[in-house]
Amino acid sequence: MFTITHTHETGTLIEGTVKGDGSAVVLKANRWRWSHNLGAWYVPQSRDRGPNTTLIERTAEALRAAGFEVATEIDTTTRSTAEVEAGKIARQAARVETLNARVTKTAATTDALFDRAHDMADVIPFGQPVMGDRDRAYRTKVHAAQDRAHNSYQEQLAAEDAAKIATRTTGAKYNPVTVANRIAKIEAEIRDTDRHIDAGATENYLERLTAIRTEEVDQLDYWTNVRAEQIETGRATGFSKDTVGKGDLVRVRGQWRRVVRANAKTVSVETGYSWTDTVPYAEIQRHTDAATAAAMVTP
Repeated sequence: MFTITHTHETGTLIEGTVKGDGSAVVLKANRWRWSHNLGAWYVPQSRDRGPNTTLIERTAEALRAAGFEVATEIDTTTRSTAEVEAGKIARQAARVETLNARVTKTAATTDALFDRAHDMADVIPFGQPVMGDRDRAYRTKVHAAQDRAHNSYQEQLAAEDAAKIATRTTGAKYNPVTVANRIAKIEAEIRDTDRHIDAGATENYLERLTAIRTEEVDQLDYWTNVRAEQIETGRATGFSKDTVGKGDLVRVRGQWRRVVRANAKTVSVETGYSWTDTVPYAEIQRHTDAATAAAMVTP
């Protein structure tokens, strides 16, 4: 008996499969993936989301057609965005810890292998030619030891790169510009969901759309609060049409630009050419009003 389960926290998983039982062919065909960490098949990107009932039902039907018994246990309860994000941060921290431990382990292994290779090579006098079959065989062992050390060093470098990327991941996600862009994206998603609701839908689809909208609103509240805190603490600038006007100077991407027009979401700035650039308010680093800008000889 296989059991397909879904919760908001763990995503969509299947229990009861055994290596070689023939289920892998069906699961792969339905976009499932195997996780060594979980020791189970899972649906990619299903964690922290509502269940994809279409995919779940299609998988169950395909497995039954292949001769397997399948049950489903679907929990549609959702967690708040704050809980979801806390879980992601905790998982990322655990990943960083694991990767740093791997770096330490591979570095120690690399050092030991290089020391071993050097000790073996030091036995051979510098410049000495090959002295028969035994010497040739020994030199082959030395080269093999050097290769092992080099391969371990490459593994160490890969582990270090992975650890660096993982360390930056959470910080990059909470970058002020990224947060502002995410808020704009969620607002657009809510408008799109509202259009689908207003267009009319079947009862089941309307129920699904309503659930999606509830999640989107919760996400918007969370990230709006994050941005408000960033503005309050000075990490984000928080400029808007209310504070930036035509003729002002704004610093964007390290350069001062004169504002040609202040729009609802963006500002149009001079480029020094015949065209202007459009820049989101979140990307403005500093601002000088038009009166002060006019009195400045150089920005």
